Amino acid sequence: MTDKVHGLLAVHLAVLLFGLSGLFGKLIPLPPLVIVLGRTFFASLALGLALRCRRQAIRIHSRTDFWVFILLGGILAAHWTTFFHAIQVSNVAVGLLTYSTFPIFVTFMEPCFFGERLRLFDVWTALLVFCGLVLVIPSFDFGNRITQGAFWGTISGFTFAVLALLNRKFVRTYTSMTIAFYQNAVAALILLPFWSLGSQVFDFRNLLFLGFLGVFCTAIAHALFIRGLKDMRAQLAGVTASLEPVYGILFALILLGEKPSAKTLAGGILILGTTVVAGMRPSKSESRSPRSTKLP
Repeated sequence: MTDKVHGLLAVHLAVLLFGLSGLFGKLIPLPPLVIVLGRTFFASLALGLALRCRRQAIRIHSRTDFWVFILLGGILAAHWTTFFHAIQVSNVAVGLLTYSTFPIFVTFMEPCFFGERLRLFDVWTALLVFCGLVLVIPSFDFGNRITQGAFWGTISGFTFAVLALLNRKFVRTYTSMTIAFYQNAVAALILLPFWSLGSQVFDFRNLLFLGFLGVFCTAIAHALFIRGLKDMRAQLAGVTASLEPVYGILFALILLGEKPSAKTLAGGILILGTTVVAGMRPSKSESRSPRSTKLP
C-alpha cells in the first residue's frame, strides 16, 4: 500500500475510535466528571509514555505557556464533561451530532481572535447548521431530555471551538502530542477532587472501560490521526473526521440498540453535510486548520 493509503487508513481508524468514545457515556455508570477524570488520567499516562519512548522534550518554555496549559486543560475538562453529560441525559446520536456544530462556532469566533473577515458563505453555513439543530431538538421545553442533551452537546461544541482557537493562537512551539499530554494531565488534576463522586460504584469493569477510553479512544486515536496527516491533505482529514458521529451512531445502534428518530437523522444529515461542504471550500489561509481538524 502507498503512504497515502496508509495515511487514510490511520485517519479512518482514529475517527472510528473517536466515534466509539461516545458510547462510554452510556456504558460507564459514573458521573461525567468521573468519566472524564479517568479518561484524561489514562490518556496522559499513555501520551507521556509515548513521548518518553520517542525521547521528545516536554519542558514548558515559559511561565506564560504554563498558565496557558492550565487554561487549556480546564477547557478540555469542561468540553468532555458537557459531552458525556449530553449523552447521558439523551442519547449518543444527539450528543455527537450537536457537538459537531463546533466548526460554526469557530467560524464566528475567528474574526475576534485573529481579525479575519467573516464571509457571507460562513453566515449561510451557520444558518443551515442552526436549522439542523432545530430538527434535532424535539421541543424547546428544557424538561425534555433530548432538548437537554442537545443543549449540553452544543455547549460541548462551543468549548471545543474555544479550545481549538486558543491552541492556534497561543501554542505554536510544541508538538501536537505534547499539547495533548499537558491538556489531559491538567484536566485530570483539576478533576481529581471529584473522584469521590464515583468511588462507591467503582469496580474493575469501570476501570477497564476508562482505561480503554483513555488509551485507545484518546491517546492512540490522537497518535493515529497525527500519523495520517503526514501522508494526506489536512482538508481530506478534516472531512474524514466528520464521520465521527456516523461511526458513533452506528456503534450505538449495534451495541446499545439506540435508534435515532427520523427527525434527529434529518437534522444530523443537515449538520454534517453543511460541515463537510464548508470543510471542502478553500479556506482564507492555511492556518485555519482548527476548523476541520479535531483534537480528540
